[in-house]
Amino acid sequence: MSGKVSYLSGIAAEDSVARIYKGRGQQVVGRRWRGKRGEIDLIVRNRDEVIFVEVKKSRDFLRAAEALSAAQIKRLYQTAAEFLCDEPKGDLTPSRFDVALVNGAGEVQILENALGH
Repeated sequence: MSGKVSYLSGIAAEDSVARIYKGRGQQVVGRRWRGKRGEIDLIVRNRDEVIFVEVKKSRDFLRAAEALSAAQIKRLYQTAAEFLCDEPKGDLTPSRFDVALVNGAGEVQILENALGH
């Protein structure tokens, strides 16, 4: 895939995942949120809880899941900690990490609390 096609494909996958969270009555408060250490695809609020969502797209769910590396997970934790610094309760804010897998047909699987910390 070319860079532009890959970028647009990623945006479309994030849009699909954001719609699912919104459909659950949750609020998407950040998209591609950038911190000093990295980027978080989606940040969602469910009442007091902050949900950090990593979106992975590939031709099938297994390949999408395999695309998440240990180094990337570490960056996600660091970036999430940076985001939580601005929350009233700081790092005591209830939070979780979900991974949303999107296959080539556009189907979505959300693995809640997939990256327990």
